[in-house]
Amino acid sequence: MTIIVTLVFMAVVGALIGGVTNHLAIKMLFWPYEAKYIGTFRVPLTPGLIPKRRDELSRQLGRTVVEHLLTPETFKKRFFNEEMRVKSEKWINRQLNKHLFDSPKSFNDWLQAAGQEGMDVKIEAKLDELVELQKDSLQAYIAGKTIRELMPANWKAEAEAKLYEGVEYAINQGTTYFESPHGRQTIKSLLDEFLESRGRFGHMLHSLLGESKPLVDRIQPEIIKFLNSPRTFELVGTLAFSEWEKVQDRRVDALLKEFDFDTALETVKQYVREKAVISTRLNATLAETWPGGLEWTSVNITPLVIDFVFEQGEHKLEETILKIDMEGMVKEQVDSLPLSRLEELVLGISRREFKMITVLGAFLGGFIGVFQGIFVMILN
Repeated sequence: MTIIVTLVFMAVVGALIGGVTNHLAIKMLFWPYEAKYIGTFRVPLTPGLIPKRRDELSRQLGRTVVEHLLTPETFKKRFFNEEMRVKSEKWINRQLNKHLFDSPKSFNDWLQAAGQEGMDVKIEAKLDELVELQKDSLQAYIAGKTIRELMPANWKAEAEAKLYEGVEYAINQGTTYFESPHGRQTIKSLLDEFLESRGRFGHMLHSLLGESKPLVDRIQPEIIKFLNSPRTFELVGTLAFSEWEKVQDRRVDALLKEFDFDTALETVKQYVREKAVISTRLNATLAETWPGGLEWTSVNITPLVIDFVFEQGEHKLEETILKIDMEGMVKEQVDSLPLSRLEELVLGISRREFKMITVLGAFLGGFIGVFQGIFVMILN
């Protein structure tokens, strides 16, 4: 009986020592928060381990977060992936549809909200200025230059081809005309007028010949023969080409000197204003002006914007992380955290494990106590 009591006593004492020792060791991770002194002598093992190494702990935690947890690669995988790209495109398209394409506001409403009044008048004035600018630019360009200098080479070749075609067409039309009854009548009329214009000599010829029909019968075939002659085409073509060469050497500004530019300019301005219909366009909504705008934007603009944003984000991410000094932020937050709160966090995470350590210490202490009791009895 005495042996059993001794073993039990030794086991209880060993368990108490092991459990209390482990519990005290866990508590000494945090307690005391500050160093304790007896006079000038600092009590050993004060403050606790974590308060004593708090600066090193916060610095190491900040380094761990930056190097292994919140790395640039982590942010890239989280924010710059295909899923985020699709979500971003959908969000931008929704915002564009909500605030622009599905908005009942007209262009005038948007402009008035931005403090711009009378934009139709201003735009028309700008159009007039643009027409004036183009007129001045044209006049400055042609000043002192001939048609030959201004005309492109392909235009010149085409103009010469058209010139000869025109000569051929005119001769063919003349031949067709003089072969017709109307042309014959014209020849007769011209001949009668000629004879009458010669006074008494003409009257004498007219009385001798009687009617002018015989003369017309002779003259008409000769006219047609003349027009059909290759030399006639060559002659008329040479004359036309000679005149064309003279025209090419004339200065354009001299040819246009008598042209009423002011009237033409006002006509052009009025035409541009009528075609532009600025007032009507400004009173329309974006959806009315551009019905397929959202679809076009979502295909051609939104992907480009997303690509640019993602590319710049990935490029600037590491630089941004270095600038915000995340390691320093973590260290600062850990340093500012009260020790009691830090202890509560650690114990809240590991409370069960710490209890198991305490129980394990008690178990080992009890086992060692039983072993010591047996060992003592054997020696006795």
